Amino acid sequence: MVAVVDDDDLLRVAIRRLLKASGLEAVSFESAEGLLNSGQLREIACVIADVRMPGMSGLELQAKLKAERCPIRIIFITAHGDAKMRIQAMRDGAVEFLTKPFDNAVLLEVVHAALQD
Repeated sequence: MVAVVDDDDLLRVAIRRLLKASGLEAVSFESAEGLLNSGQLREIACVIADVRMPGMSGLELQAKLKAERCPIRIIFITAHGDAKMRIQAMRDGAVEFLTKPFDNAVLLEVVHAALQD
């Protein structure tokens, strides 16, 4: 299952629909805390997360999952990324770091690659 975590309602719904249209099971959350409190972490193989969100950021979510040895693959999406942020995310194990707006085909390709690993 793929989880979409983004505080932007329209983007979150659009990505979830894109994933479902391509045959993937998907759920969505408006915050990192929502994901962590969902009770669904064991079923989730990949997270598509915004970097900047109210409350816990995507990078903080990544650090928490890593500290808990949770094997979920993370793909970051952001409109406000910079090279330092991208390097940190990738060094900490992110699958990819996509800048908004991104191509849907590229996102699907990255998700499928993450699910193969």
